[in-house]
Amino acid sequence: MNYFAYKKGDMHAEGVALKTIAEQVGTPFYCYSAGALRAAMGEFNRGMKGMNASVCYAMKANSSLAVIKTFAEMGAGADIVSEGEMRRALAAGVPANRIVYSGVGKKPAELMAALQAGVGQINVESVAELETLNAVAGQLGVKAAITIRVNPDVDAKTHAKITTGKKGNKFGIDIDLAREAFAIAGKLPHLNVVGVAMHIGSQLTTLSPYQRSIRKVAKFIAQLRSDGHRIDRFDVGGGLGIVYKKEKPPSITDFLAIVKKETKGLDCELTFEPGRRLVGEAGVLVGEVILVKPGASKTFVIVDAAMNDLIRPTLYDAWHDIVPVRQPRPGAATIRCDIVGPICESGDYLAQNRDLPRLSAGDLVMVRSAGAYGAVMGSTYNTRPLAPEVMVDGTRFAVTRPRPSIDDMLAAERFPSWMERPKP
Repeated sequence: MNYFAYKKGDMHAEGVALKTIAEQVGTPFYCYSAGALRAAMGEFNRGMKGMNASVCYAMKANSSLAVIKTFAEMGAGADIVSEGEMRRALAAGVPANRIVYSGVGKKPAELMAALQAGVGQINVESVAELETLNAVAGQLGVKAAITIRVNPDVDAKTHAKITTGKKGNKFGIDIDLAREAFAIAGKLPHLNVVGVAMHIGSQLTTLSPYQRSIRKVAKFIAQLRSDGHRIDRFDVGGGLGIVYKKEKPPSITDFLAIVKKETKGLDCELTFEPGRRLVGEAGVLVGEVILVKPGASKTFVIVDAAMNDLIRPTLYDAWHDIVPVRQPRPGAATIRCDIVGPICESGDYLAQNRDLPRLSAGDLVMVRSAGAYGAVMGSTYNTRPLAPEVMVDGTRFAVTRPRPSIDDMLAAERFPSWMERPKP
């Protein structure tokens, strides 16, 4: 089902016209479809039937409390990478024992907060972290349940900036060195080594890198068991891709079938950490055309959504389909244009060299597949308020994060004591 579609000439999110939201909330804004979120999570739940497996949503993709709660209500835990994300997960109703704490640079205070909260698993990524966590757990008089994240050195065939499983990436411990790390962990008194974790990258559109990685890690688990380690968990990570342009990512069902095949007889509890796959296509960014500016070599369509709202095109050269909110007439003439924002940067664009129907000031445009790494990576550059987030569920919608006012932004700052405060 397409949760964002034209109805009677206007783009809708489920049963709500985007122009209706724009009239009440203003632009730009992010809009998430609860139906699309549930559909993606439901596919995981159906595919995991009969498997000793669970989902921990990788909330770095989208940390909206409403989004996290939607998944938690369907049984998902959370994969976190900071104390702040842990507190968000708890606030959204995720049980502490269903939280996996990942990340390459956890501070002692963050590890202590996680242990005090009762986080179910900490994925350790270096020997130094093993020693730090052991010391922190010792201070609290507890044993920390850990996996060690190994780097299988498999090319995920994705963008260089979102590849995480090759030698040279900062994540995990090289699989050739990880045996020693497990030996060290096994001797530390306040650590309970329960499993192995991996994550090879994001936006994967083929299953072969998963297959190769799982095979390598499965052999490694057998080796660890022969060394005397009790390995009960295999955290497979996430990374399944979505459709941005013309990609044909594998289905969740096919992905789980490969995992089931490659882990047969391994006798491990499996954890999946999807992020983008659950939220990416479930969200859009809506902006309004400010003006159209013809140039000597190209036409610029300047909209009120900018790189501070959606940085992926600038950061990753990412493609997002952009369509008018009002459905164009069949055969309508198009123009070649760049869709850009008002920020004072040449890199401020949402799309370049696109053929779009002619647009005018006041028209609304929708950026597809913006539910992952969109609002969560937003900034207030140029003192632009963060775009609000809206959730639609059937024919109802609600603002889940309001747009801050500029007064709110200014009130969050302070002058040093030695400066005279300007008079109003």
